[in-house]
Amino acid sequence: MTQAPTPTADTVRALVRTLLKEAGNDPAGPDVRPVAEGGEHGTWWVGTRHVLRLAPDRDAAIRRRRELRLRELVRPHLPVAVPTSVSHGEWSPGLTYTLDTLVPGGTAEEHDVSAIGEADLAGFLTGMRAVPARQAETLGVPRAAPRSLEALRRMAVPAARTLATAEEFDPARLAQLTPPGAAQLAAQPGSAVLVHHNLRGEHLVVSADGRVRGILDWTGAVLGDPAEDIAGLALAVGSGAAVRAATLAGYGARPCLRGLWLARCDTVIRLAERLEGRDHGPLELLQTQLKRAWEAILLERVTELREE
Repeated sequence: MTQAPTPTADTVRALVRTLLKEAGNDPAGPDVRPVAEGGEHGTWWVGTRHVLRLAPDRDAAIRRRRELRLRELVRPHLPVAVPTSVSHGEWSPGLTYTLDTLVPGGTAEEHDVSAIGEADLAGFLTGMRAVPARQAETLGVPRAAPRSLEALRRMAVPAARTLATAEEFDPARLAQLTPPGAAQLAAQPGSAVLVHHNLRGEHLVVSADGRVRGILDWTGAVLGDPAEDIAGLALAVGSGAAVRAATLAGYGARPCLRGLWLARCDTVIRLAERLEGRDHGPLELLQTQLKRAWEAILLERVTELREE
């Protein structure tokens, strides 16, 4: 796998100067700064109106090329913004860049989603179901088999004990999901749709009034289990808001509960891995996601779920 040279502010500034007319007229060059502090910088703010994303390897370059085509496919179906590329190409041999217009707003980690924002999320989930699967597959979007909730539950049991030792979680809460309940919440045949598959808080653009204005980073999109996006929303905005949005989008109890329990098991496992040194995600964020996923909601009686 070809590894890119580490981008610096000077190399990014030189690239942007060739892409933006207004930048080329500025002797000092455009104002550029990495989006994330520390580590290898692959995403940069460019002034106040653009974002530059640099693929770090050839696999990422393939996903970025596919993302450009996919964003054009989904845009007409969604009520929220999808970034628009004003320029794209290679910043190093075989490694792509895309210069996108900035979708204005903060993130779901910075602003709470309002009731109207939940309706925006419902429109997003509805629109994702409307995207023609065959067209997405033609663009190279892969199919992903649904995860086994029972296998995930079994992994979460020892992880919950680890969290109990650290006084982070009561493992008795996980007992709400029984093996029969997990079996009832298996993904249904023929339910695959286009799934964003990476609905983290940082990828939801949220305005100060709580409206969801855009969805970022489409590189992980697959054709698969819609409960995965419900699970992602549970981590980003909380289980209550995620289930309300999914219900508004027309999803019934089964996919809503499946998404809820995918999120719950995931957060238990990931936080335990972080405490054991096997995951390097931000501890505070993982703790926050655990709390969001385990919010109590009315739709909780898993074992009493009837066939739909």
